[in-house]
Amino acid sequence: MPKGSKARTDARKEEIVNACRALYKSMGFRDITLRDIGEKTSFTRTSIYNYFQTKEEIFLALLQQEHEAWTADLESILETCACPSAAEFSLALARTLEPRSCMLKLMSMNLYDMEANSRLENLVAFKLAYAGAKDAVTRCLQKFFPLMTEADIRGFLYAFFPFLFGVYPYTTATEKQRKAMERAGVEIVPYSVCEITSALAAKLLKGFERR
Repeated sequence: MPKGSKARTDARKEEIVNACRALYKSMGFRDITLRDIGEKTSFTRTSIYNYFQTKEEIFLALLQQEHEAWTADLESILETCACPSAAEFSLALARTLEPRSCMLKLMSMNLYDMEANSRLENLVAFKLAYAGAKDAVTRCLQKFFPLMTEADIRGFLYAFFPFLFGVYPYTTATEKQRKAMERAGVEIVPYSVCEITSALAAKLLKGFERR
C-alpha cells in the first residue's frame, strides 16, 4: 500500500471502483481487464496494484459498495415508515432493490469468482457489508412485525436472501436468451425486480401483521 493519507487512499480506491462500475454497464465481467479499468482512472494502470491485487478484488469492492448503499436505503425505511402492513412493507423493501441492478447482477453471475480470487481481508470487508444489510432487514422485521419470533425472522432471512441470487436472471434477459426461450417454447413473463420481490416478501410475511 502506498504512503499517504487515508483520505487519498480511499479516494483512489473509489475512483478505481467507479471506473469498474462504468465499464460493467456495457461490458461483461470476464471481458473487463485491469488495463480497461486503469485507462479510466487519472493515474497509471500499474498504480492499481497498490490498492487491489486482482480484477476480482475491484469487483468485490463494487459489490461491497452496493450493499452499503442498499443498507442505507433499508435504514431509511426504519426511520421514515410508521406501521406498514405486510403489503406496504414488502413494496418498500422491493423498491430498495430497484436501483441495485449492479448488485443483483454481480450476486447472480460472478460472486464465486470474486470471492475465490480476493484476499481474505477484502472478503471480510464485503461480508461485513453483507451482514449489515441482513441486520437492517432484521431490525425492520422486529419493528414492523412484532409477532415474528426469532425463528420466524430467521426463516424470512434464509428464504429472502438466497432468493436475491436469482432475481437478476428472472427479471433481465438478453436478446439471445429471449430468442432461445421463444424457440424452446418457454413463456417469457415480464416481471420487474419490484414485482417479483414484493410478491415473495408479502407471502413470507402473511400472518404476521399486527392484530
